[in-house]
Amino acid sequence: MGSPLGSPNDVETTGRAVREMFAAVAHRYDFLNHFLSLGRDIAWRRATARTLGEFLARPGSVGVDVCCGTGDLAFALKRVSGGTVIGTDFCHPMLRLAQQKAQRSRRAVSFLEADTLALPFPDDSLDAISSAFGFRNLANYSMGLAEMHRVLRPGGVVGILEFSRVRWPLFGPLFRLYFRQVLPRLGTWISGVRGPYQYLPDSVSRFPDQEALAAAMRAAGFTDVRYRDFTGGVAALHIGQKELGPGKI
Repeated sequence: MGSPLGSPNDVETTGRAVREMFAAVAHRYDFLNHFLSLGRDIAWRRATARTLGEFLARPGSVGVDVCCGTGDLAFALKRVSGGTVIGTDFCHPMLRLAQQKAQRSRRAVSFLEADTLALPFPDDSLDAISSAFGFRNLANYSMGLAEMHRVLRPGGVVGILEFSRVRWPLFGPLFRLYFRQVLPRLGTWISGVRGPYQYLPDSVSRFPDQEALAAAMRAAGFTDVRYRDFTGGVAALHIGQKELGPGKI
């Protein structure tokens, strides 16, 4: 299973479509994220960074935020990290904006153009790996989880922040109306680009719910998998760890 823009069996074509779509909205991406989520995405990213912070606190630790976009989660991770934070994305216009932010704010975050399905890191090399609203766009979710598992060191942590299923009974119908009818029109009007903001509700409706994503993470080899809902399940943070080898503590 993967992004509805293509087939999980044709990762190259699907990846190209995703890359072109996000390149088209890069110039308005941050504003639209904050505006359309009523600013809640900022709080969700900060909570994600705090959760992962204990794995990045020591000097020499290495954390990578994949599908980093314009870098907001990478910057939040750097604030709690005692080591290195790297953001990766395969959309060049997004990375260029992230690098400009880093230069303006003098934040010591590095950015690297890379595909999450083929990360340029050795096996067992990272202390933490994260993604905020990017994992859903991967061409193949199983491949993405396997690659994250490969690069994490034993005991390392993965954190996936994504849109999920609303669990508040009264709020659910109102949110679905906004998300499926109002948000695509607002996003298209502000960005001047139609496709991405119709793709958003389509991709979320096809994305695994909280329990299904947790099950996929376990199937990929992650242990101690758990999740935390934000704003009644509008978004959810899934956490998992790579199991320590025999005799390691």
